[in-house]
This record gives sequence, C-alpha cells and structure tokens, in this order.
Amino acid sequence: MWTGVLCGLLAGAMWGMVFIVPALLAAFSPLELALGRYTAYGAMAFVLLLPKLSGLAHRLDRGDCAALLRHALAGNIVYYMLLASAVKLAGVAPTSLIIGILPVTVTLMGRHDHGAVPLARLALPLLVVAAGIACINIDVFTHARESGRPLWQTAVGLACAAGALLCWTWYAVDNARYLKANAHFSSAEWSALYGLSTGIIALGIAAATFALRHEEFIGTATVAGRRDWALFWTCNALLALGASVIGNQLWNVASRRVPVTLSGQLILFETLFALLYGFVYRQAWPRPLEAAAIALLVAGVMWSVRVHAAEEELAPQ
Repeated sequence: MWTGVLCGLLAGAMWGMVFIVPALLAAFSPLELALGRYTAYGAMAFVLLLPKLSGLAHRLDRGDCAALLRHALAGNIVYYMLLASAVKLAGVAPTSLIIGILPVTVTLMGRHDHGAVPLARLALPLLVVAAGIACINIDVFTHARESGRPLWQTAVGLACAAGALLCWTWYAVDNARYLKANAHFSSAEWSALYGLSTGIIALGIAAATFALRHEEFIGTATVAGRRDWALFWTCNALLALGASVIGNQLWNVASRRVPVTLSGQLILFETLFALLYGFVYRQAWPRPLEAAAIALLVAGVMWSVRVHAAEEELAPQ
C-alpha cells in the first residue's frame, strides 16, 4: 500500500503542471491546448507500444475498447478542456480549489467498493481536508477583486471547473474499478493504450474541427501569427511526457495497490503541487490562509493514510 501512496504522490506532482500551462499559453484556446497535449501524448504512446502493438491489439476485447474510449474522453480530453477554460476564466487558485474537492467526491462515490474504509472512520480526516479547502476558498474570494475579472467570467470559469471535477471524479472511480477487475494488462500497458486511444480521438477531433472551420482556422492563424508555437509544443510535449505518460502510469500503479477511498485522498497531492507551482509562477510566498490550507490538506491526507494502514493491519490475511 505504501508503494501505492508514493506513486500517488508522484502522480500528483506531475499532474500539478496542468494548472500552470494554460496560464503560460494564454494566447491559445482550450481546444488547441487539449488537442496539442493529447496529440503529443498519443505519439509518445505509439512509440512506446510499437514493439508489442500487434500482440496488445489481439488481447483487446470490446469491453477494453469501450473503457479506453470513455476514459480518454472523460479523464483526458473533456476534462482538460474544461480545466483549461476554468484557468483562463477564473484563474489558477479558484480552479485548484474546485478540483481540490476531488478527494471528497471520489471517496463518496467509492464508499461501497471492496476494501473501502467506512466513512465514519474517515470523518475526521475529511473534516481536516474540508477545513483546508475552506481556507483556500476564503482566501480566493477575499482577493477576488484584485484579479479585475468580471463576475460573469469568474462564474463561467467556476462552472467549467465544476464540470472538470465531475469528469475526473467519474473517471477516477471507474478506472480504479476496471483495473482491479481486469488484470490482463499491466499498468504500463494500460497507460500506453490509454494514451494511444486519446491521441487517436484527439486527431479525429482536430481533423473534424479543421474541416468544419477551415476558413476560421486560416484567419486565426494569420491574425495570431505572433503566437509562440515553439513554446506551445514544448509545453505540450512536457505535459504529455510528465503528466500523461509518467503520471498516468504512476496513478495506475496506485489504483491497483490502494482502496478507492484512499486513492481519493491521494488525488489531493495534485492540488498541493498546483498551488506550489502557482506560487513559483507568480513569484510570491503563500498568503497566511494559503499556508494554513496546505498544512491542513497534508495533515488530512496523512491521517487518512494512517487510517487505511491500520485497517489493512487488522484485515484477515
């Protein structure tokens, strides 16, 4: 289980980058960001899979293909488009706040799964996590006027963040359940297949969008000729390698080794690293409420880990 916890922490460190890239690439649309990232992810997955692609393809059944399709959409493309939109419209901090509720939503959704710790035993750790989220919430809305964003823009951004939260909650639980029930692919193989399927879907969406909006794309390219495409592809390649290839493989290992309720807590590391990267990006130390939130979130996660460890020790061998 502790190996799973470490893999979950490292996956969170990788995933935290996705909150910063939309801010770095503000000149590009959420659709462009999603298609760029997942086209690069698909290309890397194809290279990784090439030596054994034929054998893996023969092992895929209809259920695997359906799972890859729904996970690629919910856990990757749609999720990232909504997250990028939220960062652009509401900012990094409010978006990370909303996504930070994932430990609670995943825990609640997976509360009936095998190995899940009863919610009564998780009540106090979840309260500590909730207190940390409340601190972030108070800080965000206290400093909302400093951003200068209109109210409607912030509201739309928060709605996009809530949509991303729903997408990833469903994906996290469904993926964990599927991996536990289907052991005929290793974590690395499933992660690579997941990336390849996402890349194929991203290319399909890109081709369809270009065909339907060809003139608009040409006009946008002319007007936005000064956009830094080298930075665009560099950031998306780094995201594809770090957050997608490495991060997803780490998460698949964690999903197989820890109960769903604990995996919900480990997702919180994504929020912590997103906040850390945000502080570096804005070149400022965390404000008092932000520092309190980080302390509370770390305490809540570690408390939850200890509860699960104690439950595992008491379980019959």
